[in-house]
Parts: sequence; C-alpha cells; structure tokens
Amino acid sequence: MNNERFETGLKKLQEIDGEAGQRVIESLATIAPDLAKYTIEFPFGDIYQRPGLDLKSREIATVAALTALGYCLPQLNVHINGALNVGCKPEEIVEVIMQMTIYAGFPSALNAMFVAKEVFMERNIITG
Repeated sequence: MNNERFETGLKKLQEIDGEAGQRVIESLATIAPDLAKYTIEFPFGDIYQRPGLDLKSREIATVAALTALGYCLPQLNVHINGALNVGCKPEEIVEVIMQMTIYAGFPSALNAMFVAKEVFMERNIITG
C-alpha cells in the first residue's frame, strides 16, 4: 500500500480524523485491504487535496451528506469528530443537521443528532 497517493491521503485522513481513520483501515486489512487502500487514495489522496474548499467546508458538506443518507451512522460519527478537529463548532454541526430535516426528513436528522450528541458527550462538550 505504499505509494505517494496513499501516503498523501493517509496524512490528510490523520489530519482530519486522527486515529479513527487508522482504525478503519486496520479493520479492513484482513478482509479487504484493497478497499482500505481505495478509501484512502480517492477521497483523501485526491478529493480532499483539491484547492476549492477548506477542510472545515469539506467536513460540513460530509456531515450533511451522511445525515441525508441516513444509514451511515458509524461514518457520520467519524466525520462529526473530524469536523470538530478541523475547526467546526458544535453549534455549526447541529445547524447542519437541522438543515437536513428539510431535505432528508426528520428520521435521518434525528439519527444524526443522536450521533452528534454521542460525539459531544464523548468529547465532554455536553453532558447527558
């Protein structure tokens, strides 16, 4: 897996997600190492390297998309943490999820808000 695109992507993933991204890669190593490689190379080695958006904007867009999909709760957890890591405020994340009630519906937004609550509690941003 050692190539420049992979290494560049891995550095960007670590910048955004810290150890969470590495855990995903390690969990795929024994069953689908190519999927782990592609998960690093394309999104983080290519797309996240583009100059058109800063990391904060990219993570806001990602939180919105994962909220709208409604069935990607583990990935949403990682990207809410990533959004916080790159400078998003908890209030901004809540507002992005609230905005998705219009386009994705209440069930998706509710599921996402519970994930956000879990992340905020783990990070001691809020309590119970």
